[in-house]
Amino acid sequence: MQLLISVAGPAEARAAVRGGADVIDAKDPRRGALGPVSLHRLAAIRGAIAGARPLSAAVGDATSEEAVAGAVAAALSVGVAFLKVGFAGVTSEARARRLAVAARRAVETDVMTRLVLVAYADWRSVASLPPARVVAVAADTGAAGVLFDTATKHAPLFAVESPAAVAAWVAAAHAAGLFAALAGGLSGPDLARALYLGADVVGVRGAACVGGRTGRVSRARVAALRALADAAPSLRVPIGRGVLPQRDVELAEIVSRDDEVFHAVRERA
Repeated sequence: MQLLISVAGPAEARAAVRGGADVIDAKDPRRGALGPVSLHRLAAIRGAIAGARPLSAAVGDATSEEAVAGAVAAALSVGVAFLKVGFAGVTSEARARRLAVAARRAVETDVMTRLVLVAYADWRSVASLPPARVVAVAADTGAAGVLFDTATKHAPLFAVESPAAVAAWVAAAHAAGLFAALAGGLSGPDLARALYLGADVVGVRGAACVGGRTGRVSRARVAALRALADAAPSLRVPIGRGVLPQRDVELAEIVSRDDEVFHAVRERA
């Protein structure tokens, strides 16, 4: 399990690296779930991490084949390991495929970069595809992985989708040969639940920040996540009538009263 921390600038990137994040994700939280940072800022973030961690970048929701190819090419010019593309405003699966193919063709110019397509749990509110269809599009167009996120940020992932539905989505992604990432206001019990549903990556912004998702990433909060992750046992989580098989995990449960946990970790240090 990989811990991805979303950052808006180089200072936050350094804090996330020093705190122990596995992947650094560049995005502007003021511009939505997939708000891209400027190329200048993306380059500054890349310079700040200096190859210490893989860099991911959000390029926004695809609006046209030309626009998404251009956005991907621009990010590739800076150098990133992962590129995230969403489909808000796209309700046609055929159109989503065309957009995804345009993005993948642009990504193919750099053999080190992987394409990640984003499904929204609140897809109806942003006129997007159902999450299961995004998995199908990703599998059909050569993407490397999929991310299950929330578009509006009005509610966390598990307030929009049930654990059973998320578990089924993760399983479908794996069956299609894709890696599966979860994000969307994941903190406290929501984040803990996501960790044990089989996701390969868990993305965090708000729980790693002082002042919420539009605040600033704190090295101490990222370090607390990392310390708890290293100490976390494997769990069995009931889903519906069944039980998920026990899994090895690398990210710990974060209880809902985050500040008390961070204080306790500092006291033990």
